[in-house]
Amino acid sequence: MSTAQLVVQHLPYLRRYARALTGSQVAGDAYVAATLETLVNEPETLGRSTNVKADLFRVFTRIWNSLSVNGQTEQTQHDLPAEVRLGQITPLPRQAFLLSCLEGFSEEDAATILGVDVSEVRDLVDEAGRELAADMATEILIIEDEPLIAMDLEALVEGLGHNVTGVARTRTEAVKLASTKRPGLILADIQLADGSSGLDAVNDLLKSFEVPVIFITAYPERFLTGERPEPAFLIAKPFQPANVSAVISQALFFQQSARRREARASA
Repeated sequence: MSTAQLVVQHLPYLRRYARALTGSQVAGDAYVAATLETLVNEPETLGRSTNVKADLFRVFTRIWNSLSVNGQTEQTQHDLPAEVRLGQITPLPRQAFLLSCLEGFSEEDAATILGVDVSEVRDLVDEAGRELAADMATEILIIEDEPLIAMDLEALVEGLGHNVTGVARTRTEAVKLASTKRPGLILADIQLADGSSGLDAVNDLLKSFEVPVIFITAYPERFLTGERPEPAFLIAKPFQPANVSAVISQALFFQQSARRREARASA
């Protein structure tokens, strides 16, 4: 497989990472586009190692830390209503946290991507975890039709200090539970027990209120095509608990940061 083909293979995951950093499909894709432009103009920046994915993320990080290619933070009509956008560059600890916990890079690869040593990566991940865990306990609705997965998610969420408002197996159950108690975050499977869609359930809920949504699916590549609005937060099945923890913290962080900015703007 050629280097170009390997880059294409890893591109959906780079786009997921970029959106997690910015909280926006538009802003994240702008940074990814700048990365690809750099690779076209300076192909030697990718390096000659066999770890093309780590090299791709390393080039992205260089772009990410050096310029702002997306100055607009306003919502566009193509964004999901629940997506929260931040114009600022995410601090280094949060990058280390996502590289390790969301993207599954080893400490060694994360260190190479960020240009630091392994011990610093560990310190950065710990720092980000403490920062993201502070003042973020909320009510979480789980939309999942597989009982064992639902139980795992419920235990994980409660272990992080959150409260589960309920577990819905269908679109109808999700709407009913949310009307009883409004969640502060939603974890949603895509395909549900009765043939209904978690996407449709979420869209129903977002007509009434805004809430960060994390989709969980066995087929993430189907939603990372760039051909339509995509979820800002997406977890692949089978998932690792650390991945879910990282994305929940990131989603709530973006939401709280946006609320603080709105409060300052209206003061």
